[in-house]
Amino acid sequence: MVKAVYEVKGMACGHCVMHVQKALESLPGVKATVTLDPAQAELEFSDKVYDKSELQSVISEKAGEYELYN
Repeated sequence: MVKAVYEVKGMACGHCVMHVQKALESLPGVKATVTLDPAQAELEFSDKVYDKSELQSVISEKAGEYELYN
């Protein structure tokens, strides 16, 4: 299993966290733990390891205007 941690910009509340987590977990083989303080997403990849642009794309499409940073 591969792990990665990204900073998430734009989250302000628990609903934001939920939207980002659901968007990330819509990708096959991804388990996400998203927190507000600190504003980050800790990801575990069990199959394919998605790159940042793929992750950002699914967040933009399904959750809104949140941005991932390494």
